[in-house]
Amino acid sequence: MARPTIHTCCYDCVPCPEGEMSNITDSDNCIECQSDEWPNEKRDRCLPKVMEFISYQNDTIASAFSCVSVFGCLLTVFIFGIFISYRDTPIVKANNRNLSYLLLVSIILSFLSVFLFLGRPNDVTCRLRETSFGIFFSVAVSSLLAKTVMVCVAFKSTKPGSPWRKWLSVKLPYTIVSLCSSFQALICIIWLSISPPFQDLDTDSYPGKIIIQCNEGSDIWFYSMLGYLGLLAAVSLVLAFMVRTLPDSFNEAKYITFSMLVFCSVWISMIPAYLSTRGKNMVAVEIFAVMASSAGLLGCVFFPKCFIILFKSEMNRKADLLGKREN
Repeated sequence: MARPTIHTCCYDCVPCPEGEMSNITDSDNCIECQSDEWPNEKRDRCLPKVMEFISYQNDTIASAFSCVSVFGCLLTVFIFGIFISYRDTPIVKANNRNLSYLLLVSIILSFLSVFLFLGRPNDVTCRLRETSFGIFFSVAVSSLLAKTVMVCVAFKSTKPGSPWRKWLSVKLPYTIVSLCSSFQALICIIWLSISPPFQDLDTDSYPGKIIIQCNEGSDIWFYSMLGYLGLLAAVSLVLAFMVRTLPDSFNEAKYITFSMLVFCSVWISMIPAYLSTRGKNMVAVEIFAVMASSAGLLGCVFFPKCFIILFKSEMNRKADLLGKREN
C-alpha cells in the first residue's frame, strides 16, 4: 500500500486477509490456504487446522460423561438385581414385573449409548448413535405406556359384567410394546436406507478448526424419529396423569407421570439448545439429554419401589398394598 507522502516509492506492509498467507517479501498478492489449513499468527505459512470432537485424551468432559454413564449403568444393574431377588414380592409383581425388567434393560442400553457419542465419529458410529437412543427410548416409553394402560384396564374391569375384562390378557402389554417400538424401528430402517447419517467435516463454522461431526443425512427422518418419540411420551404422560388417582394401591401411574414430566422437559429444553450450538457443545447437549432422561426414568419409577423393598419391608405385603392392614 503506497504511503500518502511525496515519496511514492515507499510502501507499508499490511497483513494478509484472514485465511490467506504470504512468504514472499514485498509480494503484492496473498495465497489462500487450503480448506484443511489455516495461516499462523505471522501469516507467512499455512498450518493444519485443529480437529475438534469430544476426545478421551484432550477433553475432561469425555471422562465426566463416561463416569456418569458407567455409574448410571451400574446403578440400574443393581436395581435390576434387587428386582430379581425380590421378584415374588407383591410390589415387584405389581403392574407386570416383566415390563419392569424390559424397562430396566432399555435404561441400561440408553446409558451405554452415551459411548457412541464420545471419541472421533465415523460413518458407523454416526448411524448407530442417532438411531440407538431413539429405539432404546421408544422401548422404555412404550413399556411405561403399557403399564399405564394395564392400570386403566384393571380398574375398569373390576365392575361386574365389564367388557374390559377381555382386555386383561397377558398379551396386551407386550403387544403395545411391540407395536410402538416396531414403528420406531421402521422409521430408523427407512432413514438408514434412504439417507443415513454420515461423518461430516465442518471447515467454515470456526476459524482454524475442523469440526468432525455427524450429519443427520435427512433432517426429515431425524425429526420424524424425535417426533414419534415425543408423541409416545406425550400419550404416556396424558394417560398416566388421568389414571394417577385411581383407588388402587398397585397403581404406579403417579410415578410414571413424574418420569414422563422429566423426560418431556429434558427433550423440550434440549431441542433449542441443540439447534443453537455447534461442534462439541452440540454433542454434549445431546449426551446430557440422553443421560438426564435415563436418570429421570430410573429415579421416578424405581427408586420408590427400591426404598420400600430395602427399608420398608413391612409395606411389601399384599394386605398392606391393598390397603387392608391388619389391626
